[in-house]
Amino acid sequence: MYKMKKEVSKKEYLLANAEMEKILVSGENGGFDNMSKKKLEDLQKFTKIVHAWEEVNVIIPLPETLQGMIELKMFENKLKQKELAKLLKTSDTQLSEIMHKKRKPSVAFLKSVHQFLGIDGNVLLRLA
Repeated sequence: MYKMKKEVSKKEYLLANAEMEKILVSGENGGFDNMSKKKLEDLQKFTKIVHAWEEVNVIIPLPETLQGMIELKMFENKLKQKELAKLLKTSDTQLSEIMHKKRKPSVAFLKSVHQFLGIDGNVLLRLA
């Protein structure tokens, strides 16, 4: 098993990413089942290096709209809009209107979003 050192340099990241890509391309036809144990171990090692570097250096900005925050939470929780409406105790129509900016969200709606989706109340008030 490969142990990670504390910090991964960009050079190590780029090398590991290139090696990981080579292994993945070489195994395209047969998939993971036909890879040798050595290749699978190398792939795991390179993947950990890439992941460690990206955890520190890749920042994905949060959405800047209420609708964007709700869509992010829907994606994270694998929810469809109809399921979300039920969870938030609102109608499909009201949620759709809010998502399409045809209706302003009520305080009760924002409270439900905070409680059930875990979005900070201050952020919700700023975005609403």
